[in-house]
Amino acid sequence: MPVLPELFFSFAKIGLFTFGGGHAMIALIERECVQKKQWITHEDMMNLIVVAESTPGPIALNCATYVGWKKKKLAGALTATLGMILPSFLIIYAISLWLEGFLEIGWVASAFRGIKVAVGILMIDAAVTMIRKMPKKTLPCLIVGLSFTIMCAVNFLGLKLSSLTLMLAAGAVSLAVFFVRRSAKRKGRDA
Repeated sequence: MPVLPELFFSFAKIGLFTFGGGHAMIALIERECVQKKQWITHEDMMNLIVVAESTPGPIALNCATYVGWKKKKLAGALTATLGMILPSFLIIYAISLWLEGFLEIGWVASAFRGIKVAVGILMIDAAVTMIRKMPKKTLPCLIVGLSFTIMCAVNFLGLKLSSLTLMLAAGAVSLAVFFVRRSAKRKGRDA
């Protein structure tokens, strides 16, 4: 199949069958783009998630745009993005036209309660996959453990902390360690 239709249908499938927003889609995007199609590497996916999370817009949409760009530049980015948003748009549009009080229908409300559980499992799956493939070095493991502990404490105590704040703090720690190590190497060479 030519690349543009393949991009469109791959992301349309992800957009159609994934509930719970962009974070729930990460596992499916990785499965489709890294494992199945091999459009990007796992390392690309890890970097993509960091960039997509820290840039404006939904994370899944940012991921689709990036993968499309990587495969076919502007045409690929537009095609993958359209594939990602079109199913959701059409579903919401149809619901808004024909079903007033959609979530008040008993079987729909029950289905959405089950979907909430599945979304949580998809998010845990994405996190476990990323952690498993993460380099087993001290600093990344320390940052993951500390971030997890902070988020659990924040949620347990009912406090508000943006994940962006946590990401920026982790980035600042990594940068500080980088500059300290680089400075130490320079001093070692100069001595």
